[in-house]
Amino acid sequence: MGGTRGPIVAGSLDLFVRNATGLVRSWAAFDAFIYSFFSINLVTLGWFEFTFGPGSAPGGNLLTAIVISGLLILAEVAVYAGLIAVMPRAGGDYVWQTRILGGGLGFVLAITGWVFTLWLWVPIYGEIFSTEFISPVCTILASITGNHTFVDWAVNSLSKTGYMISSIVVAVFAAAVIAAGMKIYARVQKFCFLGGMIGLGVMFVMLLVNSHADFVNGFNHFNQKVFGVNGAYQATLQAAAKAGYTPVPFNKLALGGSFALIPIVIFFNLYPNWGATLYGEVRGANDFKRNLQSMALALIVTTALALISLILIAKVTTDTFYNDASQAYWYNFGGTQPGLPVWPYPGLLVSFLTTNSILQLFLILSLSLWFWGWCGTVFLSSTRVIFAAAFDRVLPSWAATVNRGVPTNALLAMVIPGLALSVLYSYNIWQFQTVILDAVLVIAVTFFGSALVALVLPWRQKRLYDQSPIAKYKIAGIPLISVCGAILMGFLGWNIWMWLYNSSYGVNNQTSLKFLASFYVIALVIYIVSRYINNQRGVNLNTIHKEIPIE
Repeated sequence: MGGTRGPIVAGSLDLFVRNATGLVRSWAAFDAFIYSFFSINLVTLGWFEFTFGPGSAPGGNLLTAIVISGLLILAEVAVYAGLIAVMPRAGGDYVWQTRILGGGLGFVLAITGWVFTLWLWVPIYGEIFSTEFISPVCTILASITGNHTFVDWAVNSLSKTGYMISSIVVAVFAAAVIAAGMKIYARVQKFCFLGGMIGLGVMFVMLLVNSHADFVNGFNHFNQKVFGVNGAYQATLQAAAKAGYTPVPFNKLALGGSFALIPIVIFFNLYPNWGATLYGEVRGANDFKRNLQSMALALIVTTALALISLILIAKVTTDTFYNDASQAYWYNFGGTQPGLPVWPYPGLLVSFLTTNSILQLFLILSLSLWFWGWCGTVFLSSTRVIFAAAFDRVLPSWAATVNRGVPTNALLAMVIPGLALSVLYSYNIWQFQTVILDAVLVIAVTFFGSALVALVLPWRQKRLYDQSPIAKYKIAGIPLISVCGAILMGFLGWNIWMWLYNSSYGVNNQTSLKFLASFYVIALVIYIVSRYINNQRGVNLNTIHKEIPIE
């Protein structure tokens, strides 16, 4: 691809499957903001990942790690806002990487990161649904009704079969809301956004008006009533002390140790760019400032809410207990469960501050809207990558079929494999649960590819860059997008190195790495076979990947 040559309008050359994608720009900027906001989801991803952090890096402070990582991820926001403004096309990373880095490398990076790896996320979403919805709801119902069946359901939802059932619910709901179209999806996520924020607001008020003594009394009373555990609060602290577990308190900066927490924290906040593959369907997508504001606001607001939630939780539970309860659930402190036998979901912990069953249920159900608003992200972005690759003729053309603005066959290509891998994960066949640990690593590698694209774009596609709205943004004469691309490459590269080098994160498991390496090999084989088949038909993929398709 010539560095000074600009892209041509290629629809009339019959390079692509058809002259236009058939997708419709039905989303406004606010819809894109909500999608970005839910993608770095405090309730579903944040609270879930925060419980792992102190165990993996006990010398770090969660609050410090959240702030530092959030500041560095702003470089990612600038990179993706710029790339979207230059090429606002369905497929995002796939389009940029194939046009700037080359078809083979771009396809392998994008398909592995956005498709194969997202299949792995179906059971992750399923596990989170079990721990943050089914188990807390059943626990509250057990308290209200006194029926031990609900206790069994609360505990069994965290079992192998429970995870499988939850994964099926995730796949069905996500597929249904995506198949309904972008307009319906936007309405669903708006409702969940508003309802979820109300639930979080109620939670914050309950934390503000109650004391530590109120929580200890409520926690012990609830555990004795529902699970028959006496003195659960004190037992949790004692088990942690006996195990020698001493996490850093929230009021200690712990700057050095907190860097070791960042590879855990970014499992939650790395994704303000998750909607980048959808910007072919967002009105005004070539407006750099609006893209930047949308993603940056989602990241900043989520970071602030994360800090507020942890500080308020620490106010009533103490940060020591919050960390101890999380580790007690995941690691049992030597094989004994000292207190709460279900995951200490913050919404559930706060519900112990009241005996009003209506308020308890309202709190859990309103917070669950964060999950329902987030659920569709497991498939939606990935369908556009599959669609874009099929539109370029790399994947079979049936994957580019659009029905009422929805690439339905691309959706099926996400749902079916995702359910298949959910079976392997839920029942830990072939030690598949270790594979899940690398789900973020491959995504980070894909983002690294787009950071490289941002770095070289002003020179690799000079005319395209010069004509774009981002050309005027420079730092000391250097293009802003290149500066941010370099920062993002450094940040992601460091995290990838930490995951691979440090065994405490559990990512460098050999079984997992071999499995994920096979994904890259499969993607490369698909590209080579596609290239051969297209050559036989007289279609040159290199020519296709030099052009930008018409929306």
